[in-house]
Amino acid sequence: MTFQPFTLIDAASIAKIDVSIDADSPLVSNSTLQSAIGWSVKPEGFCREEICIPAGAAITRDGLVDLAAFARLMGRPLVVDVAERALSLGAAAAERSDALQSLEASDFTLPDLDGKLHSLSQYRGRKILLASYASW
Repeated sequence: MTFQPFTLIDAASIAKIDVSIDADSPLVSNSTLQSAIGWSVKPEGFCREEICIPAGAAITRDGLVDLAAFARLMGRPLVVDVAERALSLGAAAAERSDALQSLEASDFTLPDLDGKLHSLSQYRGRKILLASYASW
């Protein structure tokens, strides 16, 4: 089994990890999973601090973690771009739903045309118009 360097983009971090692609499934070691996103494999399943969930078929016969199966267990989308050697592990739908239900936008900071930085939190309690554009 050959491992290649990939970039894993998670909601909280970006990590360089070693990944083996087997039948379009990205496989990583337990230590890689733990160092990249804080989850480890224990006899009770995937654990992070006091929280554990059954691993099911997300652990291969070789003891590797199938990231696609792990993402499904967590209710998180996983995007794999083998050509670019990139993986993106999105936020769980339940987390996004909770954020949308709160009707409060996440804080961000962007420059205006003169380069002055503005944060959304500076305008809390005031009505503002946010306009966004994407070329794709």
